This record gives sequence, C-alpha cells and structure tokens, in this order.
Amino acid sequence: MSEQQQKKPLGESDKFKFHFVYLMPVLASMLFGLACAFLLIPQQSTTIPVMPIPEETPGAPVGNALYFVVLVAVAATVFYLLIKRGSKKIVKTLIIISMTTASLLLSWFYLDAIFSYFPQFRLLIIPLMIILTVVFDLAIFRFGGVVRNVAVIGVGGALGIFFGASIPWWSAVVILVFLSFYDVIAVYKGPVGKIAQSGLDDLQGLSYSFKDIQMGLGDLVFYSMLTGLMFKTFLGSIFPVIAALIGVLAGSVLTFYMLEKRGLFPGLPFPIMLGLAAGFVVALLLGLPVPPF
Repeated sequence: MSEQQQKKPLGESDKFKFHFVYLMPVLASMLFGLACAFLLIPQQSTTIPVMPIPEETPGAPVGNALYFVVLVAVAATVFYLLIKRGSKKIVKTLIIISMTTASLLLSWFYLDAIFSYFPQFRLLIIPLMIILTVVFDLAIFRFGGVVRNVAVIGVGGALGIFFGASIPWWSAVVILVFLSFYDVIAVYKGPVGKIAQSGLDDLQGLSYSFKDIQMGLGDLVFYSMLTGLMFKTFLGSIFPVIAALIGVLAGSVLTFYMLEKRGLFPGLPFPIMLGLAAGFVVALLLGLPVPPF
C-alpha cells in the first residue's frame, strides 16, 4: 500500500513532479465505486459477514481492526519472502487465485443486487459471473497495459464499496485508522517498502502504473471503502460522501508532493485521515446521526 516513482534512469530535470492528472486514477476508482454503491440502494442485497467479531461485542472495532491488519501484514510478508526467494511462479499463482476469487465474489455481489430488479432472470447470475471473471483475468494477466490498469482501478472501487457495505461503521473506521498507521511502518520498515524497492513488476494485478508512478491496489480499495462507508452510513445526504472524496483527493495531493521528495511514500495516511475527518465533520455539521460506539 504505497506509492512509488517508477524506476528508470532520470536526470535531475526529469524527476517526478506532481500534476493534477495524477489524481485521475484515484478519482476514477472512487467514482466507479460510488456507481457500484448506487446499485445497492433500492434493494436489500445480500451482505457477506467479513469480520470475525460481531459489532455489538464489547471491543469489537479494535478486535476486528487488529484481525484485518494482521491479515494484511501476513499477506505482505508472504509475498515479500516469496519474491526474495525468487519464487515468481508461486507469486503469480497466488495472485491469479486471489484476483479470480475477488472477481467471482464481486460479480456475484453486484449481479445479485442488479437481478433483484429482475428476479425472473436470476439464473443468469452464474454464467455472467464466469464470463465477467474470464474477461477480468484476461485483462489483468493477458492484455496488460492500459487494459490492466482500467481493470485494477475498477476492481479497487468495487472491492472498496463491498467492504464499506459489509463492515459496520466503527469497525470500518478503526480498520482504516489502524491500516494508515500500519502503512507507514510497512513502507519504511516492513515488507511493503521492500517489495516496492525491488519493483512491483512481480505483482501485476495488485498494482497499477500511471505515467511516472506505481500505486498499490490496496490504496484504491481503502479509499473507496471510506467513501462507501460514508455513503452507506449517511444515506440521506450525499454531502459527507463528497467531503470524504475531496478529503481523499486532498490527501493524495499531499502524498504526491511527499513522493517528489522521497521517491517512496505510504499511500494511506494522508488520504484516509483527511477523508475520514472531512466526512465526519460534515456529517456532524448537518446533524446526521452517527452510529453509537
């Protein structure tokens, strides 16, 4: 979950410089995610429990957040060790399995919402799931280039909305905060930074390239998870969502400016903290009810 300047021979005048065009993938992913969120409004689509501790259990938000962070840390460490050992085939196999599973899950989740309008055609869900997953896998692992980047941006938005819709408010908030702190450690002292420094070419599908930067899929997922959480929680008003989206973009600008100086910088802290703060403050100013802790 880091942003990195792509490695290539650069003169002093060719170093990465931020331009607002670099926000396009982030904005596109969040907007696509919000389009997915609108599919879930009129119908009560099936919610998949993704957290081990029920929200009503005392301490559930912290426990769920620790569980989530540990999963992310273990996955990053496994990938780093495999890359360090040169086990590229195993890495690619794991990525194919994980991305295919994610595509199947998301296809079912959103198709189930769409076909709630047309229950007589629900038998089409499974064949459409398979078709969409095949197309997605071809985009990621066969076509590459712009097609792969578009697929990664889309799945980042869709997966983020899935998490935002499936994880209760306080667990989601604490998860985002914990992940932001973990991201700093992982980039500078942990496996994420080491993977990024060795290049992200071995993690095709889990990252995307845009002009002079490489960005992890996880960043896009958690940006959309934040906007999706605001969308679900404050369904009566779009203003917290807009505020959160602007906060994420403002945080991304700060992150890109730091990237100019460092060449490697965690992608979550600034966007998540500013997005959470902006959405929460606007909700309070509007007098919208916040779920009790």
